[in-house]
Amino acid sequence: MTGAPVAPTAQDVERELLQRWPESRLEPSLDRIRAVTDALGGPQHAVPVIHVTGTNGKTTTARAIDDLLRGSGLRVGRYTSPHLETMRERIVIDGAAVDEDRFVAVHERLRPVLTDVEARHGTLSFFEMLTAMAFQAFAEAAVDAVVLEVGMGGTWDATNVADGLVSVVTPISLDHTEYLGPDEAAIAREKAGIIKPGSVAVIADQPPAALAVLLDRATEVGARVLDARRADRILARVPLDDGQLLDLRAAGREFRGLVLPLLGLHQAGNVATAVTAAEVFLASTGRSLETATVRDALARVRSPGRLETVRRTPRVWVDASHNPAGTAATVAAVRELPSVDRLVVVLAVLDGKDVDGMLRALQDGVAEVIVTENTSPRRMPAAVLADRAAEVLGAERVTVEPGLSQAIRAALRRAGGARTAVLVTGSVVTAGEARALLRSEPSP
Repeated sequence: MTGAPVAPTAQDVERELLQRWPESRLEPSLDRIRAVTDALGGPQHAVPVIHVTGTNGKTTTARAIDDLLRGSGLRVGRYTSPHLETMRERIVIDGAAVDEDRFVAVHERLRPVLTDVEARHGTLSFFEMLTAMAFQAFAEAAVDAVVLEVGMGGTWDATNVADGLVSVVTPISLDHTEYLGPDEAAIAREKAGIIKPGSVAVIADQPPAALAVLLDRATEVGARVLDARRADRILARVPLDDGQLLDLRAAGREFRGLVLPLLGLHQAGNVATAVTAAEVFLASTGRSLETATVRDALARVRSPGRLETVRRTPRVWVDASHNPAGTAATVAAVRELPSVDRLVVVLAVLDGKDVDGMLRALQDGVAEVIVTENTSPRRMPAAVLADRAAEVLGAERVTVEPGLSQAIRAALRRAGGARTAVLVTGSVVTAGEARALLRSEPSP
């Protein structure tokens, strides 16, 4: 006599999902994800969507939109990627990551349709499965809105089976060029695919070539364009050690004296874009974005792993920047802080990234770089990264530690001065692993 089958745990589901082909690979087809969502009854169409793409700033922008909509009385689902520590972070309902029981239940809900779909269309990827799970979770939760972040690109991204009422494009720069194209115009063509007929396109600061492509797409599909450039939306900004003070302009009014606990001009731009997107979405529901809501939501907004303070003595940030534009924005944010004179960087990157561009972005603002590795199978070996860093930064500024934990301890020892800070960066994997390590690492 056999016992009843043992129900899978959240850890079992995560392990099973990781056996699928990875999200770092883009395949130009929506057939598999569309077949799954069709079999589920089209959960991606159950709730109005704000769709967010771009190269940098997507996750912060999505989180801020979520906070603004919830502050306006809506129940919100949010889907972002990649995660820092657990896959469940990607699927958020009412401001909280989906719990383990719901994560398992939604995965099991998909299992009966997979046999037929995969027999006809091939195996779903890791990202396609999580996207389908998110759509199903949001439909079952009967939320009022979904903030949906693209994984990579736009046109062929699994999230693009949804039709955004509002399409947000954060700043575009070079990243994933092997899949998205060799220049900013090509990348913009891929990302412009989320701008759907009759939608509102909220467009942040863009390189001229990318902007032209986005505007052409909006004209082609009859989308209305809202300008969310920093020069148009940010009226004033005062950097602080723990954030910044902002005055922002919205469609017909101004929000003054806002406190934002995020660092850098790039984050001010992200929340300005979020306010623009939230405002137009709420207007479509007959609501308005109130000053008190903006003030409260921005004061509470958090962006884990994005120049996030994880220790105050010495000051330590973790940051998920993994391309030259993101690294440059992070360094610029640190350099404008009044309390930091010296910066020690712990750097671990993934192979295939524009490492030389990232190192050049570190050139002027960094005293020392400790090169190391994270645990990703795609990690760049520390010895290889050290050689590249020595070429760009000079060997006198570069040291090597074999593992991330050792590198963090070395950085903490070197940060003895009151005006010295530590930045751990290079990839989302690095940021996530560093967060976990620093929680357990004793102060030097």
